[in-house]
Amino acid sequence: MRNIKFISAKEAVKVIKSNDRVHLHSVAATPHLLINAMCERGRNKEFRNVRIQHIHIEGPVSYADPEFEGVFQVESFFVGANIRKQTQAGYADYIPVFLHETQRLIREGYLQVNVAMIQVSVPDKFGYVSLGTSVDATLAAVEKADTVIAIVNPNVPRAFGDAMINVNEIDLFVEDDTPLFAIEPGLISDTDRKIGRYVAELVDDGATLQMGIGAIPNAVLTMLGNHKDLGVHSEMFADGILPLVNKGVVNGKNKAVDKGRMVATFLMGSKKLYDFVNDNPGVAMQDVKYTNRVNVIAKNPKVTAINSAIQIDITGQVCADSIGTLLYSGVGGQIDFLRGASLSKGGKPIIAMPSITNKGISKISPILTPGAGVVSTRANIHWLVTEFGAVNLYGRSLQDRAKLIISISHPEHQEELDKAAFERFGPHFHFVWDE
Repeated sequence: MRNIKFISAKEAVKVIKSNDRVHLHSVAATPHLLINAMCERGRNKEFRNVRIQHIHIEGPVSYADPEFEGVFQVESFFVGANIRKQTQAGYADYIPVFLHETQRLIREGYLQVNVAMIQVSVPDKFGYVSLGTSVDATLAAVEKADTVIAIVNPNVPRAFGDAMINVNEIDLFVEDDTPLFAIEPGLISDTDRKIGRYVAELVDDGATLQMGIGAIPNAVLTMLGNHKDLGVHSEMFADGILPLVNKGVVNGKNKAVDKGRMVATFLMGSKKLYDFVNDNPGVAMQDVKYTNRVNVIAKNPKVTAINSAIQIDITGQVCADSIGTLLYSGVGGQIDFLRGASLSKGGKPIIAMPSITNKGISKISPILTPGAGVVSTRANIHWLVTEFGAVNLYGRSLQDRAKLIISISHPEHQEELDKAAFERFGPHFHFVWDE
């Protein structure tokens, strides 16, 4: 194993020069020690026009502040809450891309990475470190970057799969022992619980699950305790899955690929989650080109993909990345998993969301707000779930879809939606066919 020489973060980021592109390790593994040192150089005007790319990162994003205009330009693959205002104001930008193709942009040279800043576990006796909680497109950045700077942190879990890389892949090493960014599971509302119950009823024994983080996925997971032989193949998972693993409900026995193993490309949760992943051969942290590849997802049986939406129209068009013209999140992996689930034997693609916003505005509308991004087309949508029920739109005509979608909208908005559908489709819309 090569001898490792540690230097300071201040010294390490001196490799960044004007017009470089810097890739940041994502989510819980966000390398803040290096980011802070980079921003200090930026304040001193030591370089200009440095492009920063990442998927979603946690914590402060000071490099996107107005003071760094002309110094840094952010181009994220996903707009998180910490960079939303800056993106909407134009101080940061967004690259629309399917999550599984983020690595392709790097590997095929569409985005040429000069510096990759990552965070890894302590080297083992064979000279390997782990990318820990996030592999995603970061592995591609490590492979293609001119210079790789790594924080070696004992708090980064030693996760297996594509997360394991040799220290020879790294050029500069920095030490830090700051705990990874962590969050505890949030509260589940009555609305979330109702949605969770409808979704849980759609989950078959032996299903392979994909779900994200948040109240609705957590609500679903709390209702799967009596299921059998569930598996996980997801872009991510969080703490909500752990009770089901401990109970033996999630065991991966029914999976066709990666049997017995939980597969993800990044994690976000509490320290308990990170400890669970550490040295766990039952978890494979894989490259996003694998976790989110449609033909890989589809190999597993009964893939049940649970995703959400900002807005849906009465024909089934789903907006999941913006509020009108204002970017809110990103394309992410929704299409990857909706397509994968739809091609899986017995699979169920599901969009689950509250019927109204916190302000009482209907999330189901006659048409999408002008400027809204259609992340998932009408043809991609199968199951739609709100707190008022679950409907299957697959194979249904536009008029049938409208009736089904309106049936699970909030009662206070059904009349206006029904009127809009009547105006759109004509008087035939109210004709009832005999079943």
